[in-house]
This record gives sequence, structure tokens and C-alpha cells, in this order.
Amino acid sequence: MHACLTALILTFSALACAASQQQMADCLVQRVSDGDSFRCQNGQRVRLIGIDSPERQQHPFGVQSQEALLRLAPPGTAVRLESDVAPTDRYGRVLAYVWVGSTLVNEALVQEGWAVLYTVSPNVKYADRLARAQKEARARGTGLWAGRGFTCLPSDFRRGKCLNQP
Repeated sequence: MHACLTALILTFSALACAASQQQMADCLVQRVSDGDSFRCQNGQRVRLIGIDSPERQQHPFGVQSQEALLRLAPPGTAVRLESDVAPTDRYGRVLAYVWVGSTLVNEALVQEGWAVLYTVSPNVKYADRLARAQKEARARGTGLWAGRGFTCLPSDFRRGKCLNQP
């Protein structure tokens, strides 16, 4: 009986370990595509969960957001990718909360005013944390909140809803 119980405990421990390993993966940043996505050296494309940054065509804000992500995770940086419920988006990109050491890059981009909160259910694990970061950034007038960087939200720009698109 004791041996069966021990085997059962070890099995559950192994399953729990495997589950936690599935949620975290390592990546070396190869190239930063824009302010909320990059490519790993293994070819994997990554989209940061819970945030949205200006598109590159939203001059000069898209480039500024891309530069912010480059500062936080320049090429060659080892990052940890934390998944949420839905592992990929419709474009096949890995959806992830990105960690550099103890820094949640998604949150840092919002805190510094280079991205806005953009939640898509079911990936809402850090939604409250990101909402607080945005509220603080907006109140401080940080990053793109200092000027007119978010007059046209990235999601509206993609839908053609902004009057003065480049």
C-alpha cells in the first residue's frame, strides 16, 4: 500500500513538473519585429499577450515602440516565454508573457507608455496587472501618453478607423 501511494505521489509530481515546464519556454531573441512581437533564434514567432503597440506604419509611434522593445529585449537576449490558455494566435505566433530575469516585458512596455492594454480572452492571466500599469503610465504622461501617440489606438488603426492614417 505504501509503495502504491509513493508511486502515485511521484506520478503526480512528474505530471506537475511537466505541466510547469510546458508553461515556460526559453528563447533567444533574434529580431524584434515591432513593439509587441519578435522572432526567436529557433525561428519561433512570438506575440506578447495582453498588450498592443502602434503599428510600424503609425509614424513615428510604431518605431518608438519597437525601439522600446529592443531596449528591453535586444537580439541575443535570453527570455522566458510564459503561456496562458490559448498558446498561439491565428497567424501561428506563440502568445506569451515574456520575462527577462524578473521583469515582465509586457508590463514594462505598458508601464513605460509604449503599449496599451489589449486583452483577448481566454488569455487574461495578468490583465489586472497590465491595467494598473496602463493607468499609472497614462496618469504620469509616460512614453506615448506624453504626446498624441495613442490618439489612434493600434486596434483602430488596423481596422482603418483613424482619420489621419499615413
